[in-house]
Amino acid sequence: MRSVKVSAALLLPLNREANRARRTAMPGENPAVQAICHIIASIPKGRVGTYGGVARAAGYPGRARLTAYALRTVSSDLHLPWHRVLGAGGRIVFPKNSGSHKEQARLLRSEGVPVALGRVPRSLICDEEI
Repeated sequence: MRSVKVSAALLLPLNREANRARRTAMPGENPAVQAICHIIASIPKGRVGTYGGVARAAGYPGRARLTAYALRTVSSDLHLPWHRVLGAGGRIVFPKNSGSHKEQARLLRSEGVPVALGRVPRSLICDEEI
């Protein structure tokens, strides 16, 4: 059997197009992503959830990365409150000096959630109530 070598440069445009399609996916195309989006949308103002807690509430325990995937791939037209989803222990997962970290802290503070050193108080995490 003869193997065919394909240049990575030829695949790059295809990969970009596939990535663009994934980023604009609607939650209805994947039941897991749809369930995660529903849970994220139900987190009340002034409260936060964790990636793991959202996945658990959606019926996918141990799949915190699935929550991150859902947030990364759904269309921004859904206007999900992405800023209310934090890492374990209530910490912002973005690098401290990044624009995303600053934006998430700003949005949380605008809802009355205190943010100190990239963390929110554990009392505001509503994983069990979601």
